[in-house]
Amino acid sequence: MPRVQEDWRRYVPHAFDPACRLCPRLARHLDAMRAEHPDYYNAPVPPFGDPDARVLIIGLAPGAHGANRTGRPFTGDFAGILLYATLHAHGFATKPVSTACGDGLTLVNCRISNAVKCLPPANKPTGGEVATCNRYLKAELERFAPQGVLLALGAVAHGAALRALELKAGAYRFAHGAVHGLPGGRTLVDSYHCSRYNTQTGRLTAAMFEAVVARVRALIDE
Repeated sequence: MPRVQEDWRRYVPHAFDPACRLCPRLARHLDAMRAEHPDYYNAPVPPFGDPDARVLIIGLAPGAHGANRTGRPFTGDFAGILLYATLHAHGFATKPVSTACGDGLTLVNCRISNAVKCLPPANKPTGGEVATCNRYLKAELERFAPQGVLLALGAVAHGAALRALELKAGAYRFAHGAVHGLPGGRTLVDSYHCSRYNTQTGRLTAAMFEAVVARVRALIDE
C-alpha cells in the first residue's frame, strides 16, 4: 500500500479509506495501472490541505499521470497548473507550482478533494461510482466549517457536493460562476473544471477562473 500523504482518519473518521475497493471497475483499472506503472501511487488519492480550512475545492477524480502518479490532488498534471497558480495568487497556496508530494507546497485555509478518489478509465467515472464514493465526501462535509465555501470544479463535483449534503440538485443548478447560498450558512461556488480540454478549447480561460477564485476569497474574507 502506498504511503498516504497525511493521516486523514486522525481528523475525520471514515472520510477516507486508502484501501477502498468498493468500485470493481476502478479497482481493476488501478490494478492494471499498477502493472503498467509500478512506480506510480496507484491507489485512492487522499484529500490535501488544511483539515480546518474554510474553503474546500472539489474536483472530479485523480488524473492518470497527475494525482494517480503523485498521490496528491492536481499535482503533476496539466489541470494543476492553472489551479495552483490561481490559488497562490489569492493566498490559498504557498507556491504557484505543484510538481510532487514533498515539493514544499502547502495550502492555506484551503483543502482539495475529489468526487471520486480513484482513477477512472478515460477520466470518466460512472454515476454509480460517484454515488459509491460519495460516502467519503459526506463524512468530510460533516465537519466542514459551518460558514465555509465549497468550490465545485465541474458539474459532477457540483452534484456530488449536493448529494453529500442531501440537497436537491434541481434547487441549485450548475453554471460557471454561479454562487449558491446553502442551508446553514455555507456557500457553493461553481466553476468549469480546469482541465486541459477546457483551457485549450477556451471554455475556461485563466481570467474566468481567476474571477471565480477571487469571489471565493471575498466570501471568506467578508
